[in-house]
Amino acid sequence: MYLTEFQFNPARPQASRLLSSPQVLHAAILASFPDPPRSGDNSPRVLWRLDRNSPTRVTLYITSPARPDLTHLVEQAGWPTTSGWQTYDYQPFLDQLALNDIWSFRLTANPVHNTRRTPTEPTKPTAHLTPHHQKLWLLQRQTGAGFEVLAAPTTPDTATATDHLSLRIRNRQKLHFEKTGCSIGVQRRITLYTATFEGELRVTDPDALRRTLTIGLGRAKAYGCGLMTLAPSVCA
Repeated sequence: MYLTEFQFNPARPQASRLLSSPQVLHAAILASFPDPPRSGDNSPRVLWRLDRNSPTRVTLYITSPARPDLTHLVEQAGWPTTSGWQTYDYQPFLDQLALNDIWSFRLTANPVHNTRRTPTEPTKPTAHLTPHHQKLWLLQRQTGAGFEVLAAPTTPDTATATDHLSLRIRNRQKLHFEKTGCSIGVQRRITLYTATFEGELRVTDPDALRRTLTIGLGRAKAYGCGLMTLAPSVCA
């Protein structure tokens, strides 16, 4: 597995086009591989996430089973004369994950639940729209994903169960973009709700967490959701 970091130059016209459409950016990322890895339910896949730390600093993170070549992205939307991209061997980090390790994490996800209006109607995925329900969505998946969100210091104004945890929503977005269908020239309007979570976690199942880090968490993985990254924690 590989972890890649790429810095966009938001002032370039092609960067604006890529950053405005998860569909277009996904296609550009897959073009980084001569033989794009197939996506399977239980096999490592290409995952990506955009971190918009400021209007002028937008970072793309990619995890992938194969090493990517981002030359085309550097030429079109990066900094060709000063920096390209950095790719790291991710496997040693994954292998050293151990029970009860403490890490800071970041995850952009598409929190949804299945709903239906009548008992006979098929269920359909519906987005969680409030921060409270978005946090609950992640907490409902933490055990199967191999981690536990740590508790946070309580304060007098702590109101809900999720307020007791070191779990924050850094950014929430409603994205609109066009997706080309199977028929030539047919496009479909996609609306996607995302939430970027940050917090502190404890590893409860290293193998399950390795799967989470390599196959993603939740839906809309092709559109920049599902990639969790870890960093050293101040709580460790």
